[in-house]
Amino acid sequence: MKTFLQRSKNVVAWGIIIAASLSLIACDKGGAKKQTEAFLNTDLTGLDYVKDFSLTDQNGQVRTLKDFKGKAVIVFFGYTQCPDFCPTTLVEMSNVMRQLGPQADKVQVLFITIDPERDTQELLASYVPNFDKRFLGLRGDVATTQKVVKDFKAFFQKSPGKTPDSYTMDHTAASYVFDPEGRIRLYIAYGQKSEAIAHDVKILLQ
Repeated sequence: MKTFLQRSKNVVAWGIIIAASLSLIACDKGGAKKQTEAFLNTDLTGLDYVKDFSLTDQNGQVRTLKDFKGKAVIVFFGYTQCPDFCPTTLVEMSNVMRQLGPQADKVQVLFITIDPERDTQELLASYVPNFDKRFLGLRGDVATTQKVVKDFKAFFQKSPGKTPDSYTMDHTAASYVFDPEGRIRLYIAYGQKSEAIAHDVKILLQ
């Protein structure tokens, strides 16, 4: 019986030591606990695609992903004549920026048009900033657009309308998030609430 009790005490003692060790591991040198929260959206950490791209913004400036190093970057595809997904996503991202408060200055939202034939630089300039003046609309020629969309493993195609100019665009409605080091980290399905998106962006900004 004494041997059993002694072993029990040893187990408890080792348990206390292990718990204390884990507590130390969970703290950094300054004594603050490291971020342990999980993403609420799909985690793409470790995937090795979308290294960079080169497109022109609504102000005529050539932009690459590297231009935004130090910021979390949210990218999604759409077009200005989109009747539902695109404006809804832009409104949601505007809400995310508001919820981030001062941290929003460390976030860049990029709207990449998949309809460069109709979405001119001037049209993007009059459309995208209406949702948030910090948002950028990007465009390239048809071939460049196809390549960028393919690099994101996304999709788009024309859906004919009653006239040649009244077509719509079927496309991936998700958003992609890069961390401040330019690494792809998150896939955000359409319809996610701004609270969930802001939660994940805050983790990336830590």
